[in-house]
Amino acid sequence: MPTSPLRHSALRLLLLTATAGAALHIHAQDTSPAYSFLNLPSSTLTYGLGGINITAIEDDINSIDQNPGLLGPEIEMQLGVNYMRYIGESNFAGVKFGKSAGEHGAWAAAVQYFGYGTIKGADVNGTLTGDFSPKDIVFSGTYAHDITDRWRGGATLKFIHSSYDSYTAMALATDLGVNYYDPETNLSFSAVVANLGGQIKRFNESYDRLPVDIRLGISKSFGSLPVTWSVTAWNLTRWHLPFYDNGDGTESSSPQIKDKFGSNLLRHLIFAADFVPSEKFHVGIGYNYKTRTDMSTYKRSFLSGFSACAGINVRNFAVGIALSQPHNGATTIMLNLSTKLYEF
Repeated sequence: MPTSPLRHSALRLLLLTATAGAALHIHAQDTSPAYSFLNLPSSTLTYGLGGINITAIEDDINSIDQNPGLLGPEIEMQLGVNYMRYIGESNFAGVKFGKSAGEHGAWAAAVQYFGYGTIKGADVNGTLTGDFSPKDIVFSGTYAHDITDRWRGGATLKFIHSSYDSYTAMALATDLGVNYYDPETNLSFSAVVANLGGQIKRFNESYDRLPVDIRLGISKSFGSLPVTWSVTAWNLTRWHLPFYDNGDGTESSSPQIKDKFGSNLLRHLIFAADFVPSEKFHVGIGYNYKTRTDMSTYKRSFLSGFSACAGINVRNFAVGIALSQPHNGATTIMLNLSTKLYEF
């Protein structure tokens, strides 16, 4: 178990980061879709387990992006890269590096790029002004520390730069996370406050708010079956998450707004299962009801809301792939590669 000074240093880190995040968040009580890309994972495991997962215990630097409390000294000198082919011409990519900081701490640095393809620009009169390529870049640093032998806390500071044609904006955000893990029962519980912060430079006079969120998650395996089941609750800053149901999609059916207790409850929950028969291989599947219902006004596919992933460890490398099809016109794919540099 860590000594008292170690516990105190970790708690001070979380307190100071929370104070900084709260100061930026004073004027950002609501959220907007401007920074929704911050909710996209860079981990194939996370993406395959429903898109949001804060409890998966994985010795992979790519898996810490949604919960800094998952970072630890076991991720020593590890380099990870990720790539995602998203909807339309969107391409996302990033790189992460992590290193231990003593026996009970670790730090990581990362950069993530979000490119949305080429768009034709026009002025207010509709006159074409040329093509432009909107993009977002996130630079982040993470520090985590063991609080006890089973509790770990961490914080991530993110600097966000956005460039859309001639308009630019900058923002600061903080993620705070804790994780409890019992290796004997394979029980993992986490709590995360994500995207605390705000803009420090606006696109124009309007203020775009970050997607601040509170998330809770639990993962557990049962018996000798090598399957870890998980449930993640997100969007906990608000209860009502109404959506439009387009019915059978015919011209005679008009969209109906849905805002019932059952649909609101399910739109807060993500269910997943990860089959891990050995340390060398895993296969996972997730179901995100919010994704499926968000696509109900479009031509969604039968697989809308479902996602899947697989990973394999070969010598010094770990390779992962994840797939999802939110609607018939969009099949997304994500790739991960990580390696421990000290093994070379």
